[in-house]
Amino acid sequence: MENQRLAAHETLDLHEILSFKNVCCTKSTTFQALVSDSELTSILRDDVETSKAHIQELKQILSGVTTLQ
Repeated sequence: MENQRLAAHETLDLHEILSFKNVCCTKSTTFQALVSDSELTSILRDDVETSKAHIQELKQILSGVTTLQ
């Protein structure tokens, strides 16, 4: 991925989204062990997989960012 140029507030926004997705992934993982409904467990499992993909994508974007001053 080529180097992207973002303003400081855009980089901060990406970091905030990444933190939020990490919290969502952690919560869904934790709740999987606490629920007994198989359909809800399946939904949580799907959410964890989707969150992991989003986290990787955000990390990849952030690794190629140059913050404008």
